Amino acid sequence: MNSTVNSSRAVQNDFKDAFIKNFIVVLFGITINYINGIFVFIFSKSPVFYMESKYILYIHLVINDMIMLSISVTLHVMVYAAPLVNVSVCCILLLLGSMTHKNTPMSLAGMAVERYIAICKPLRHSQICTVRRTYMLILLIWCVTFIAQLADIIILLVTQPLSFFSSNMLCYFLTVYSTSYNRDKGVTVNVLFLSFVWITLIYTYFRVFFAAKSATTDAVSAKKAQNTILLHGVQLLFCMMSYITPLLEVILVPLFPNDRSKIAFSNFLITNVLPRFLTPFIYGIRDQQFVSYFKKYFSKCIVTVRPEH
Repeated sequence: MNSTVNSSRAVQNDFKDAFIKNFIVVLFGITINYINGIFVFIFSKSPVFYMESKYILYIHLVINDMIMLSISVTLHVMVYAAPLVNVSVCCILLLLGSMTHKNTPMSLAGMAVERYIAICKPLRHSQICTVRRTYMLILLIWCVTFIAQLADIIILLVTQPLSFFSSNMLCYFLTVYSTSYNRDKGVTVNVLFLSFVWITLIYTYFRVFFAAKSATTDAVSAKKAQNTILLHGVQLLFCMMSYITPLLEVILVPLFPNDRSKIAFSNFLITNVLPRFLTPFIYGIRDQQFVSYFKKYFSKCIVTVRPEH
């Protein structure tokens, strides 16, 4: 009798724990995507933003974050609601999730270069950073990340039987792509991507920094560009934390063996969900033009819904 009661309590506690975790993740996901969705709405309703490369790159980063966050939250809920997923379906979800994850640092590098050109080469900015070239850059970023992630699927096709893709398993990246080839490829690609992005951010930051010291440069704009690139660096640090999540779990789990699920959940929340809060603040709230359009549209909404007396 006591064993039955204890088993029932354990099931209830597990259900409560899973419900709370998923509720927190879904709540954060909806909140962040709602905030980002506001900026996408403002961008779509304001043609003035269509002609400036910095706003196009920014809104691409916002939409990319929304896709990534939606997939991350979906995969997190699926672990509890439907842990065993068809491998083919899982590969598609992981492909999109991994692409958007790698798109973020690449987009940050592109945005830093745009700010560098705007400050250090202002007379050539309109010639270099055209709308067409901006969309070509975005397409290039997606192509590069797609090829990088497609390599994982090709490795599975070569190393696994076709029946593997019709089987069901836990939809987790390290579980699906478990071969040594996938691990080696992942390390190589991550090192190349992050090295390129860090070199770009450091180079553009110091070029803008030295430009701010010269008398021929707008000091206010240069200082703002410096702060923006620094924020890109902070956001990139948060992005990099997801790469060391497995290492953190290896270190922390032996120290706190009874809190394994809490450690995994905290890592997921800190490295995958909360960094998406940064994107709206880097340009959206700090950019006066975005703020002015934000006030304009939402003051209209308030006037529209206000009842007449």
